[in-house]
Amino acid sequence: MKITKAILTGGGRATRLQPVTATINKHLLPLANKPMIVHAVEKVVEAGVTDIFINTNPGDTSLEAFLGDGSRFGARITYFEQTGGPQGIAHVVNEAERFIGDDPFLFYLSDNILLGSLQPLIQEFDEQGYDCMLALSEVPDPERFGVPIFDEKGNLVKVVEKPEHPPNHFAVTGVYLYGPKLFFDAFKRIHKSSRGEYEISDIHSLLLHDGKKVGYKEITGWWKDTGKPEDLLLANKLLLDGMNRSDFPNHGSVDASATVEGSVHVGAGSTVGKGVTIHGPAMIGNDCLLEDCTIGPHVTLGNGTQVNRATIKNTIVLDGGRISGPCLLEDSLLGKKVTIRINGHETRTYRVILGDKTVVDVQ
Repeated sequence: MKITKAILTGGGRATRLQPVTATINKHLLPLANKPMIVHAVEKVVEAGVTDIFINTNPGDTSLEAFLGDGSRFGARITYFEQTGGPQGIAHVVNEAERFIGDDPFLFYLSDNILLGSLQPLIQEFDEQGYDCMLALSEVPDPERFGVPIFDEKGNLVKVVEKPEHPPNHFAVTGVYLYGPKLFFDAFKRIHKSSRGEYEISDIHSLLLHDGKKVGYKEITGWWKDTGKPEDLLLANKLLLDGMNRSDFPNHGSVDASATVEGSVHVGAGSTVGKGVTIHGPAMIGNDCLLEDCTIGPHVTLGNGTQVNRATIKNTIVLDGGRISGPCLLEDSLLGKKVTIRINGHETRTYRVILGDKTVVDVQ
């Protein structure tokens, strides 16, 4: 069963990432200066998917405006709104039944970032003739996820959603494979949970109860859900660390006195001026201006960002940031056109999450 169709998530409110996500769809937040949903699109296309269906919040056209029809990624993208408001991710999948029809498909939570390829997962699904296949990963906080339950022989027998006392440290990641029609037939037989949602874990438990062949495979390399700011920053770090040196071209102007160490991308029209030190990996967007500052490691600066006299580490800055004055900014997430002005001579340390157009002026 060759899988050529995939459903990607593009909706939700991402309340744990506010105030940044109050003005931008979470899936457009940049990781390694690339919107996270682009990582998902590229991952499924690389695995052989040609038709992608992305759910969106009602009235939100931002994903379509950015991704277009998918042709630049080598696929066709169709967008659909989730009707009736948030009702769980199983409901998202069921809303796409008219697109999937009787074909097998891949379901991918676009806010999940993983290092490895999806191809080994799809290959095993096909070779073993599974009806459904789940990707697992060992995590320190399984109570945040669906958790697989195994019998004494190690057979998967059930999946429990966000258990208060998880029996193991495995989580079902946001990558799922399904054979023809099974998901949609099962959805008709489940009910909303106490959380008021159609739980995808109930789908998997029902398939197991019915004796369907549900396989699982532990993801190799790392996998990261980006539900919280610290997760987003860690995913950004892991992506930067995993990139090749060739992914960090210099298209800007670097002063002869500046120090650039490690893998550093400097975008077109950007100027790295006097007194600047950059520790890679780091990505500087287009039309940025850096003066008398230290950047990195694990920093991404959006287009048009200006930094003067500051030190920035392990931080994501969206387009148009203005950061000046003696400060150490680390483990932070800044929305578009954020201004931080520090007056004085004493260096202060800040860890902040700031929404678009926020102004921080410290006298």
